[in-house]
Amino acid sequence: MTTAHWIYAIGTVSVLVAMLFRRNVLIPCIVSTFLIGLLWKGSLVGAVTAVFNSQLTALVELGNIFLIIGLMFAMLKSISVTGADEMLVAPMKKLMTSPLISYVVLVIATYIISLFFWPTPAVPLIGALLAPAAIEAGLPPMAAAVAMALAGQGMALSGDMVIQGAPGLSAKAAGIPVSIMTTYGAILSLITGIIAIVIAYYMMRNEIKFFKRENLGESLIGELKPEMKMKAEAHRGQAYAPFLMWLTVISLIAVVYAMFRFNITGGDASALLGGTAVLIMTIATILVDGIKSLDTIADYLTDGVVFAFKVMGQILPIAGFFFLGNPEVVVRILGEGAPGFLFDMGQMLAQSIPPQGFLAAFGMLILGIIGGLDGSGFSGLPMSGTLAGAMAGGDVKVAAALAAIGQMSNIWSGGGTIVAWSSLIAVAGIVGVPVMDLARKNLIPVLIGLVVSTIVAVLFLM
Repeated sequence: MTTAHWIYAIGTVSVLVAMLFRRNVLIPCIVSTFLIGLLWKGSLVGAVTAVFNSQLTALVELGNIFLIIGLMFAMLKSISVTGADEMLVAPMKKLMTSPLISYVVLVIATYIISLFFWPTPAVPLIGALLAPAAIEAGLPPMAAAVAMALAGQGMALSGDMVIQGAPGLSAKAAGIPVSIMTTYGAILSLITGIIAIVIAYYMMRNEIKFFKRENLGESLIGELKPEMKMKAEAHRGQAYAPFLMWLTVISLIAVVYAMFRFNITGGDASALLGGTAVLIMTIATILVDGIKSLDTIADYLTDGVVFAFKVMGQILPIAGFFFLGNPEVVVRILGEGAPGFLFDMGQMLAQSIPPQGFLAAFGMLILGIIGGLDGSGFSGLPMSGTLAGAMAGGDVKVAAALAAIGQMSNIWSGGGTIVAWSSLIAVAGIVGVPVMDLARKNLIPVLIGLVVSTIVAVLFLM
């Protein structure tokens, strides 16, 4: 262990402490990167360039994730001007005939849409179009918010099977194939999500019965927030809405089919999905705006990229610091001969903690939950992924299982379902419930789901 290793260890602990106190972790990551660069390079210039190179390396490694998020957001915005997004979920509104069915419909709709568009862009769509119908059918607003949060911010985002941003980040940090990371993440996300969703409904059953019996839904509909009411007069090009709706649906189904049929994963899957999004956005813009599309398409693309950097921008310094722990990536930051600091410490840790046992798995679970306390959900993935790869000692299955546990706990914590200062605010705001109450409702179901999925990972995936 060199002095630089100790600085890395202290930096990692400072990141965890900052998370525990609900503070942003950017400064600890930047300062730690600077000090490690100073020690390794032996000069102030080397330390300053290490800070920049760490973030540049993170951008290169994660650039496809940034781009795919931005392109999917831009595509959704380009079709929403016609009302095609409303048509995507309109058939589901007819199914809402009871509180239980409404709860299930909200879960399924949020999950499917979040897989393709990510939860944050999906929240206004679901909140505006399906939540009012669910409330009118007798589902309390809090139950509707729980369904949306657990299905979107929890189950869809933690698995992220389509866009593959989360598994791509975890796999890159752990040094394992994205395909196995995506598979393991999907399995654990579904186990965690289904258990949490069922337990949450069971715990709210008395509230739901009271809400339905007192017929409170109809009285609330007239008081819904403006965000939950879609303004049809703002639409243009409505005549193209049916075509764009079917074009989007058929295209995305074809993309998913192609991924499974031809085993397209990782960067190739992102490229296929991103290219499809660009083409749909282009077609929609040309149809709606004609010659003006030459300008408006730039606005959509800019909005998408801005959204992506708002969501993921703070990840760069954090990922850059934790990439110092990966021996394959650190050479691009500090030069040839630089060690993977976290890998080295992980190897020492692996000698005292069996990587295939419950101790390592639940240690990763706790670490991930702490990592999610910053409210991002993604900022802790480089750390958990790198540590998983280090502890596994070259065993891909063990690395994937540990990284998947870290991915689940990071995202279910801060992605977020149980952290009130995360994107959970968007769900609470659009439905009109207190965000702290929503976080408390989610806490016990989510923790139970995470514990069960961790046990499954140890028994069947390692």
